[in-house]
Amino acid sequence: MPIITILLAIFKPIMPNIEILTIGEELLIGQTINTNAAWIGEKLNEIGLKVHRHTTITDDKEIIKQTLHEAAQRSNVILITGGLGATNDDVTKKSLCEYFNVGLVRHENVLTHIKEIYSRRNRTLNLAMESQADLPENCTCIFNHAGIAPGMWFDENNVIYVSMPGVPYEMKEMMQNFVLPELKKHFSKQQIYHHKIWIASLGESYIAEKLQDIENNLPQHIQLAYLPQIGILQLRFTAIGKDIDVLIQECQEIEHKVCAVFGNAIVGIGEISLPETVANLLKEKSLTISTAESCTGGYLAHLFTSVAGSSTYFMGSVVSYDTSIKIQQLGVNPKDVEKYGVVSEQIAIQMAEGVRKLLNTDIALSTTGIAGPDGGDDLNPVGTVWIGYTDAQKSFARRFVFEKDRLRNIQRASLMALDILRKELIK
Repeated sequence: MPIITILLAIFKPIMPNIEILTIGEELLIGQTINTNAAWIGEKLNEIGLKVHRHTTITDDKEIIKQTLHEAAQRSNVILITGGLGATNDDVTKKSLCEYFNVGLVRHENVLTHIKEIYSRRNRTLNLAMESQADLPENCTCIFNHAGIAPGMWFDENNVIYVSMPGVPYEMKEMMQNFVLPELKKHFSKQQIYHHKIWIASLGESYIAEKLQDIENNLPQHIQLAYLPQIGILQLRFTAIGKDIDVLIQECQEIEHKVCAVFGNAIVGIGEISLPETVANLLKEKSLTISTAESCTGGYLAHLFTSVAGSSTYFMGSVVSYDTSIKIQQLGVNPKDVEKYGVVSEQIAIQMAEGVRKLLNTDIALSTTGIAGPDGGDDLNPVGTVWIGYTDAQKSFARRFVFEKDRLRNIQRASLMALDILRKELIK
């Protein structure tokens, strides 16, 4: 045996190259979103292991075998999901047998488990389902406590292969109860800590320019990633080391520097979202809120109610899409509609004031605009949105011009309304 093979067998890699291989035609044609790979990557990261590649392929034995061969040249761990089952398109187990050139052996404990499930369901067990208990002879069986098809663990030529069902809740059960603990045993790990800072209402290039000095002076073991989302930019500082407490402290010191630069443009720290930030402020101040929406069609209300416990501060919404509803339900002045148009400062303010009075809340927000992709004119092009705000002391409205993408405009306008509210609450 070559000396390098002996050394690799003795000294496991400190930070293995991990590849996720997802199998399924439904993933390639967009019928199913590949949530498995994202979840696996997140959970590996939590135990200090990093994924370096995602690969998605169709249910074809030759493609599966070729992909496994290629992956084994670059990866120490290959985590496979999909293609385990009793139907003709479930070819992963057959492919693994041919890849390793091994036969099948029956696992009686798996067969007993399958029979018990079929008995509880009052169903007749057929030969295809019985064959689920037949596994490649060189694998360790991963028992499926959440379903039928077992998983498989292979350790061949210093590469670990793990095959799991594509059904998310079955895969997650195997990962949490078997795969993650085993990977922790096999590989020495470093701690990985992500520290997230959320900034609203500022452009990515502007933020990057302001952060240049901070970014240039980051320690080598801390990296910064800019992750733009609709209306918000996430700064993700990733720190790698052996002592998690030290990493947290270092990232908190960086956070203080970033906060000094951007002030109240920072809408959240860590995993907290903008709706959660606003929710906490409303609860702290014991304030209630309502919304009157036109162009956002209830999306702003959805952001409020997406937070658990929102019934303590969010009283309701009027989706006044038609002008007649603005007039009849919210008390908007029809003469002002004729004079200024429904997409205007005056109407946005009257909508907010009307819903605040109607639902008897401390604060109200409103949206009126042209979400697109059609409509608009020289005065109010597509993407124009007025956001109204009112409380017991003041009322105002602010104008924004977004893009021509309807969904993005709805989302951006709603998030911008939340940020206006947030800034008022922290004054």
